[in-house]
Amino acid sequence: MRVQKTGAALWCAVIAVASILVGSASWAASAPARATTNSPIYQAGNCTRLDGLHPGSAVRTLRVAGVERSYRIHVPVGIGPRPLVLAFHGHGERNVSFERYTGLSKLPAIVVYPEALRGVGGTPAWQGAPYSSPRSDDIGFTRAILTDVRARLCVDPGRTFVLGRSNGGGLTMLLACRMPGQFAAFAVVNGAVYTRTIAGCRPRPASVIDFHGTADGTIHYNGGRRFGERYLAVSQWLGMWTRAAGCVSTPLTVATGPSVDRMSWPLCSALGHEVVHYRINGGTHRWPALIDTSPFGSVSTGSSELTSSTAVIWRFFSAHAQWGGSGS
Repeated sequence: MRVQKTGAALWCAVIAVASILVGSASWAASAPARATTNSPIYQAGNCTRLDGLHPGSAVRTLRVAGVERSYRIHVPVGIGPRPLVLAFHGHGERNVSFERYTGLSKLPAIVVYPEALRGVGGTPAWQGAPYSSPRSDDIGFTRAILTDVRARLCVDPGRTFVLGRSNGGGLTMLLACRMPGQFAAFAVVNGAVYTRTIAGCRPRPASVIDFHGTADGTIHYNGGRRFGERYLAVSQWLGMWTRAAGCVSTPLTVATGPSVDRMSWPLCSALGHEVVHYRINGGTHRWPALIDTSPFGSVSTGSSELTSSTAVIWRFFSAHAQWGGSGS
C-alpha cells in the first residue's frame, strides 16, 4: 500500500498495538544489545595494540587461493574501536572511482574498497555473476580482508558492515548468505542478484537497505536476463530476507517525495532486524546522489529533506550495530 497522511497514522497505531502483542507473545529474541567500550568484544579485538595504519588512504595486496588481490583502505583520524565498511564497486568499475563518487571516505569509519578480478571482456567483476572470472574467490577474499584489517586496526566487530552497487550489490547478498555473522547490516544499490548468486541460500534474519530505480535499463527493477542468465526482480530477492525475518508480506509504503517511495516491513517476528527499500521512480542505473527522506514527505508537511543516499545508508548502519561479530 502507498500511505497518505491518514493511512500513515493508522499504520502507526497498528504497529504500536502489534508491538505490544509481539512482546507478550515472545515471538523472537530481543534486539541485539548495543556494544559499548566496556563490552567483551573490544577485549577480544586486541585493541590494546596501536593502530598499524596511519590516517588517510593506502593500498594493500593479499594472496587468496594463489591469486594476488588488492584493496584500497581509508582510515579516519581518531583512536579506539571504529566501524568498518566494506564497499564493493559495480561491474566494469574501479575501486578508486567508486570511492570518489560515493563519498564513503567522508564517513567516521574505516572504509575498504576491494578491487575485483577481470572477468568476461576484461572488465572487473565479482563472484556470483555470469561474467565474473573463474578465479574469483571473493568469499575467501572478503575473509582475508577482514583478517588483515582487524590485525592492523582497532575494529568494532559489532559495527562491521558491507555495501555494494550493481554486481557489487549481488556480492553483498552473496555475503549475506555465506557470511551473515560477520556483518551487522547490508546495503545494496542497483543490485544485480543472479540466480547463481543465491543458489542454495537459506537466509538468516538480517538488516538490509536497498535502493533501485524503476527506469534502470541495465538491471531492470522487475528482473530480466543478462549474459544468458536470469537476475531476480527487486521484490524477489528482498522477499527472501523479509521471509527470513518473519515479516508481514505487505510493506508499508510511504511517499517521501515526488519520485521516491520508502518501503519497509515493520511487522516482523525477528526483532532487531529491519528490511528497507527505496524505490526511486524514474531512477536509472546510477548511485542516487540525493533522495527525499522527509518523514511522510510532502504528503504531510509539504517540506522536503534532500539527503545523499550515502548518508541514508550510514544512518541505517548506525542504527543496526550488533553485539559482537560472531559466525561464519
